[in-house]
Amino acid sequence: MVRYVPRLADGRKVELSWPLTIYRYSHIFWPLDAATSTFWRRFDYVCAWIGCLVLMFHNDAELRYLRSQRNNLDTLLTGMPTYLILVEFQLRSLHALLYREDLHRLLQTYFASIYVERRAQPKLFRQIERKLLPNRLVASLYVVTVSGYVIAPIMMLIRRQREFVYPMIPAFDVEPIYLFVPHTLSSVWVGVIIATAEFGETTLLCELLTHLKGRYILLQQDMNASIEQILAARQRPLMAQQLRELLVKTLRQNVALNRFGEQLEAHFTVRVFAMFAGSALLLCALGFKTIVSPTGNYIYPMWFGAKTIELLTLGKLGSDLAYVTDALSTMYYQSQWEQVLYHSTNPRENLRLMKVVALSIELNCRTYYMTGLKYFRVSLQAVLKILQGAFSYFTFLTSMR
Repeated sequence: MVRYVPRLADGRKVELSWPLTIYRYSHIFWPLDAATSTFWRRFDYVCAWIGCLVLMFHNDAELRYLRSQRNNLDTLLTGMPTYLILVEFQLRSLHALLYREDLHRLLQTYFASIYVERRAQPKLFRQIERKLLPNRLVASLYVVTVSGYVIAPIMMLIRRQREFVYPMIPAFDVEPIYLFVPHTLSSVWVGVIIATAEFGETTLLCELLTHLKGRYILLQQDMNASIEQILAARQRPLMAQQLRELLVKTLRQNVALNRFGEQLEAHFTVRVFAMFAGSALLLCALGFKTIVSPTGNYIYPMWFGAKTIELLTLGKLGSDLAYVTDALSTMYYQSQWEQVLYHSTNPRENLRLMKVVALSIELNCRTYYMTGLKYFRVSLQAVLKILQGAFSYFTFLTSMR
């Protein structure tokens, strides 16, 4: 049973970033290799659905805790962050299981034609890596956060205590050692798989958006360089035809990028909605616990920082991609077609050139936005509204305390 190995168009393996390398071993989200046999595919799905049952068990236990503590705000908010992230993860994992083969096809297209390779474009690749540095910080903070839940069973063993890793009340007695040990191990697994999915899927989405933006930038640079060559050569009877053919070639590449963007949004729109929908409440609860007990537990401030930077990074990359695609119609209008018409001596080709320019502008008049079920756009403006909402909830809770 082998996980999908990303390869470039020439067959070379892609060197993945360390968050994606970890995320690749997620048996729920990352697709299997195309050569995997039917038996191992079924076995993998059975393991994934067993994992979903474990998540349901934890959902029930944590919800019981929240219901029992509904009259105590401080203890209620202790269990709120883990329950909210658990519900979000369950929604995202269910969608991932149902559409894992779609992700396989999306990744094949991405690494074959969208991914900006280090050797081919070293300067642009370095710019992309700099843009992704905040995302690497997010992944590191999530690793630090989940380490607290992984260390908890070790501390219980040292202290010879039996405590739950998360605030929960199981539906049955798990005090016997033969039940407590599997329960504790399952809690650790839940923490690791959720943290891996949180930073792994965010990393994947950030890289998809950033490399797609890089392809749009390359498209513009290549077109401008070719236009300069046409003007420098100044073959007057052929100039209009050369520019027309260049615009048609660029437009076809442009349409291919637009289609990939549509596929990207269609696949991730549900998960983006789940990621953003409960963020205000989650940040509010994490912020409240951080302020109330700043030295009591490092998990809450680390988690709060990771979630905040995660949202800001996604919003910034979404806004950057929207800005680049918004400038495409201007790119075609500023293709120096008027200079070509001035020097061209072929009236028929001049008319055909003007029609292609008008078509190019019309086809790129709509800005591309990553959305969450068409309900909101992934942008800095949307993220700032979420942070404002979280601050409002936080102010309300502190006034009640």
